[in-house]
Amino acid sequence: MPRPFFLAAFLALGCLLSAEPLTFEVATVKPSTSGINGVRGGCHGIDSNYSPAQLATATPLGRCVVTDGRLSHFIAMAWNQAVTRIQNAPDWVIAGSERFNIQAEAENPQTTTEAQLHEMLQTLLIDRVHLKFHNETKDMPGYALVVAKNGPKLQDAKGDEVTLSFGAVLKPVPGQPITMTAHKYSIGMLVGLLSKIGPGAMVDATGLTGAYDFQLAWDENAGPTIFTALQEQLGLKLEPRKVPVAYFVIDSAQRPGDH
Repeated sequence: MPRPFFLAAFLALGCLLSAEPLTFEVATVKPSTSGINGVRGGCHGIDSNYSPAQLATATPLGRCVVTDGRLSHFIAMAWNQAVTRIQNAPDWVIAGSERFNIQAEAENPQTTTEAQLHEMLQTLLIDRVHLKFHNETKDMPGYALVVAKNGPKLQDAKGDEVTLSFGAVLKPVPGQPITMTAHKYSIGMLVGLLSKIGPGAMVDATGLTGAYDFQLAWDENAGPTIFTALQEQLGLKLEPRKVPVAYFVIDSAQRPGDH
């Protein structure tokens, strides 16, 4: 094989190995002094989805602003992980009364995506609370999403933009009525979402590979349940099955200011 190929490959590998993690231009992590009011806020990237009403009160563009959050809330946001799948966490991290505020801004707010802000939040937590962790995967009881007997009831996506909204609310609340409207959404994306706010961990066993426009509404108290809604509205079905579940395992963490 020609020597220039080896040189190019070596240089490319060097660039990958030396790539610096994304960081905020300025960021603070401080104990909350306002009392336990419930975690609020989020990260606003150029591709974040907000309705006009939500945009009026949203976090400023290019920033992560979260108040009254436990460390577990920040981890869940940064690594796109359900709080229930964070393991080996000290009490102050997962369920204690200690809460914190984060205010952080990217260097280029007008070009920073939500995923990039989440990566910056990861770097911030690793640096400021000396967070060390590893991932584990276990087979656990869950569900496989399959095509129902009469076939899927899905419309092929008509636009090029991927959007997801929950009506008047910014994010769904498990146990409350939920209506989601999705455009250019894959079944894998739907499964990822329902694994967090639905009845348990899921895998995609539909074999459907397209992108779709659809609306899905359910109410676990008044009905229809998510099981009924999926079948009647989308032509999909949840079947009990053991599925691989990824867990975020904390090895160590320190309170901000303790080091």
